[in-house]
Amino acid sequence: MNRSQNHHPPQPQGPYGEQQYGEQRYGGRLYGDQQHGDQFGDQYGDPYADPYGDPYGESDSASWFNSDGQPAQGHGYGTQAAYPQQLEQQRYVPGIPEQRQREDQPTYALHTVEETPAEPSYHIPVTPEAGWDMAASRRRAWVSRAVLLCILLIQTVLSLRLSNTAFQDEALYLAAGHAELDHLLNGAPLPIDYAAYFSGSPQLYPVLAALVDAQFGLTGARVLSLVFMLFTTGLLYSFSRRMFNERAALAAAALFSVVQSTVVMGFFATYDAAAVFLLALAVWIVVRTNRAPAYAVLLAAPVAVLAVGVKYAAALYLPTIVVLALLTAWPYRGAKSAVLRMLLLGLGMGALAGIGMYTTDLLAGIQQTTTNRAHGTDSAVFLLQRSVEWGGLMFLAAVGGAISYVRRSRMNESPLAQRLGNPGWRWRALTGLLLCGTAVLASAYQIHLGTVVSLFKHVGFGLLFAAPMAGVGVTRLVGAHFRYPQLGIMLWTAVLCLGISQADWRFGVWPDSSKMIRTIRSHVDDKGHYLSSTPEVPVYYLREKTDHSQWQSVFGMEYKAKKGKYYTGDEAYRAALRDGEFDLIVLDGITNPRVDDVIAGAVRGNPHYRLLADVPWRNSSGTGTYRIWIKTS
Repeated sequence: MNRSQNHHPPQPQGPYGEQQYGEQRYGGRLYGDQQHGDQFGDQYGDPYADPYGDPYGESDSASWFNSDGQPAQGHGYGTQAAYPQQLEQQRYVPGIPEQRQREDQPTYALHTVEETPAEPSYHIPVTPEAGWDMAASRRRAWVSRAVLLCILLIQTVLSLRLSNTAFQDEALYLAAGHAELDHLLNGAPLPIDYAAYFSGSPQLYPVLAALVDAQFGLTGARVLSLVFMLFTTGLLYSFSRRMFNERAALAAAALFSVVQSTVVMGFFATYDAAAVFLLALAVWIVVRTNRAPAYAVLLAAPVAVLAVGVKYAAALYLPTIVVLALLTAWPYRGAKSAVLRMLLLGLGMGALAGIGMYTTDLLAGIQQTTTNRAHGTDSAVFLLQRSVEWGGLMFLAAVGGAISYVRRSRMNESPLAQRLGNPGWRWRALTGLLLCGTAVLASAYQIHLGTVVSLFKHVGFGLLFAAPMAGVGVTRLVGAHFRYPQLGIMLWTAVLCLGISQADWRFGVWPDSSKMIRTIRSHVDDKGHYLSSTPEVPVYYLREKTDHSQWQSVFGMEYKAKKGKYYTGDEAYRAALRDGEFDLIVLDGITNPRVDDVIAGAVRGNPHYRLLADVPWRNSSGTGTYRIWIKTS
């Protein structure tokens, strides 16, 4: 083997730069035999000795090998006999030679240090299956409440911007409330039997409104209605959220808050706002207790019956509430409990309503104003057209929501919602049919009666029940993750614009009566007999001077002449005017134009009367004149 073919191990340096291995060390010049002894004889005596040696190392005197390749005699470490055996045992191992270390002597050999791996400073979180949680959270609840507050503020502004003097219905209920209060507190006799022809109990809303009116006037009574309607919108949001989800609930509240009926009833001192609030409260109780024991639903019974007491037409919606008690409990309590729940609520309502009717004198009023109400002459086409104008767009959204809900029940965009158990399509179809079908009850009933009177308010009653499905329709129109928000905004804006224009028109239908009241104030006392197109308005504004018993309206009259002859209808007006029966006559020309013409013809040339004043007025349809005659003899 040639030396040029051998590979030497790395030769480490000493502490002062000298070579530890090499020809000087192994030649014996650095350390010498006298100082350290034989290299292999006392291998472990010298800490710097190389245990393997270097058979290819050189000395100053001679090489370790002869020219024939045999080991040289007398050279190397140890004897010639020992060298081949040691050479056999001491094979060359590449790497750093192992060294012994004295306690007082540092070592310069490399050591492998086993290190403990450090904890990573950043942990990658587990990626959730969905980027949001379907469970209720405080943040989402507060965001929803903030949006609901904005909706209520918009509703408040839309109602408060309306302005006019008292409508004849407002004046009637407020004046009746004051009379009922005087009767209850002071024992004063009632001027007329209000219960015989009111479409609601005169002891309920009229008394409450009169208490507010006594302190804050007509504006205070109207604000009371606004409070009722704001609570109605809030309850609608709450039970829609429980039935579906927050987004559908907000959409339902947003649509309901801007339709004409909601805006007008929110600043209209009649018992409609109180009745619709009580219906909403009854629905809220039914939906809220859908997972409670069956008897809990009985809490809704007195509230629903009280709504009927406030306005008899609210009874039209009691069957819907009863069936809703069944449908809302079925997915959570099962068929048996749901049916029991429905029966308990129906029996509870029936028992309370029966007790209320047969222990009071309200039955005659219910029959006259609701069940046996006289039919009008308005055509079905006209009434259907008005119903579509006042609630058709929201109803269309409700129908679309019901259809989409039947096709797909999932109300949450989270992938986790796909694994949730959802009600079957039959249950969804019944729910949509019930809520949307209830919205057309009022229109269908008034088409049957042939009258448009109060239709705009009754449309609002039905829209309360259709609103949850309308909210579902808006959410499906917008799409998952608000894909098409512009569609929802366009729908709401259209409903808003219609609601504003229709409410402004509705609140301007009747003329401003302030000038007329100032004109007749000095000609009215508690002894006269008066004729007016809208007697309720002067009775309310002049209640400290007069009451209902002194006034005659233009909607039918009976009169016994001085000669004893009995007259009815138009002849009664003519006979009474010939006899000079009335001390003051006030006609507006729009409430009942036909009878107004009859009266004006009877007064013309009549020596008992003279024209006191023509007071101009303006309403939504144009202009007109209050014609006021006063008795001269």
